[in-house]
Amino acid sequence: MNTQALWYLSRGTGVVALLLLTGALVLGMLNAGRLTSERWPRFTISAIHRNVSLLSLVFLVIHIVSSIIDPYAGIRWLDAVVPFVSSYRSFWLGLGALSGDLMLAVLITSLLRPRINYRVWRAIHWLSYAVWPIALVHGIGTGITDDHVVWVLISDVVCGLAVLVALWWRLGSTHPDTEARTR
Repeated sequence: MNTQALWYLSRGTGVVALLLLTGALVLGMLNAGRLTSERWPRFTISAIHRNVSLLSLVFLVIHIVSSIIDPYAGIRWLDAVVPFVSSYRSFWLGLGALSGDLMLAVLITSLLRPRINYRVWRAIHWLSYAVWPIALVHGIGTGITDDHVVWVLISDVVCGLAVLVALWWRLGSTHPDTEARTR
């Protein structure tokens, strides 16, 4: 495979992974806020959230593998797993490794959810709120050469706005679980 194709594959899958991660985060906040309607019962939102999350992981793996096999940057497997050890854009790539590690922790504990304490699972699942901004900053920092590509900038802005709107809604939402605790 030629180097330019690997570069496009790496960049493209990184952008798609961020878009899917954004969708998963937004759906997770809507589900946690108990959003429901006759057309979208909660179990549907939960199932879509789970599937979008898994799809984002697939694109993340392709993004990482294509970055490693692209000889241009000289990214090693270790650089993709251990934050801030890369010789290529150490800080920005380190953020990507950190984000990927946190996503892996969320995935593993989600797979083990029936076997682990709910509070442990939930505490680790809260890392999802850290994964997204770290991944966004990683994409902006490593893609600094993509500044002239308007669609990349637009996708970052759309992702940011989607998360802010969902967070605003989530913080303002009430549901029977939280109302019962405040009485």
